[in-house]
Amino acid sequence: MKQLVDQHRTEREFSVGDWVYVKLQPYRQHSLRSHHCQKLSPRYFGPFQVIARVGTVAYRLALPAHVCIHNTFHVSVLKRKVGSGVVQAHIPAGVSQQGQLLLEPIAILDRRLVKRGRAAATQVLVQWSNSFPEDATWEYLQDLQLQFPNFSP
Repeated sequence: MKQLVDQHRTEREFSVGDWVYVKLQPYRQHSLRSHHCQKLSPRYFGPFQVIARVGTVAYRLALPAHVCIHNTFHVSVLKRKVGSGVVQAHIPAGVSQQGQLLLEPIAILDRRLVKRGRAAATQVLVQWSNSFPEDATWEYLQDLQLQFPNFSP
């Protein structure tokens, strides 16, 4: 079994000063770039310069100041930049420490009453920031008010 796993493994090693791309989560609600088709959105962002090697499999990168992601990455999410061409795939502002978009409710589009346990509960259709109107989700009003106390529906 080890031989089968090792067939797909590659040894990657970078030195200080190399330029690399960072692979971040491409999922629909958690991607780092608003794109009309998340399936086709970029998976790698950068290039960023390696500023230090931390341990045997981690590297510290020079990220822009507005990014709130930790600047140390495992070697498995890095890809060496090849060639001299530059592709601008920047990481936008409003990103959490885990590399996910910080979503804020913008508007309440609709309401409905549903059964939650043995009692009735109100659900609201919430339009989120950094997403499209068709990506609105149904959330419980009580949970929404606890998570976002400054938001008034």
